[in-house]
Amino acid sequence: MRRKKLRYRAWHRGTREMDLVLGPYADAHTDAMDHAQLDRLEALMSEEDPPLLKWVMGQEEPPANVDRGFLAQVIADHQARLTK
Repeated sequence: MRRKKLRYRAWHRGTREMDLVLGPYADAHTDAMDHAQLDRLEALMSEEDPPLLKWVMGQEEPPANVDRGFLAQVIADHQARLTK
């Protein structure tokens, strides 16, 4: 149930741009994630869309409290989808 809710939240963020970043990522990866990884995804998804989009696009550096390693995985996944 948690995975299903996360996938839904990833696709219904409020801004289409972030839906297109987090939605495909959640669809592709949540089934294989363990509890700790799901926590990381939830923490990232708790961020507001405008700053999150700026971090994804490389326009701003995320603050120190953001899990930059996990954010980098999401960004890499998004970039790989764009090049297909």
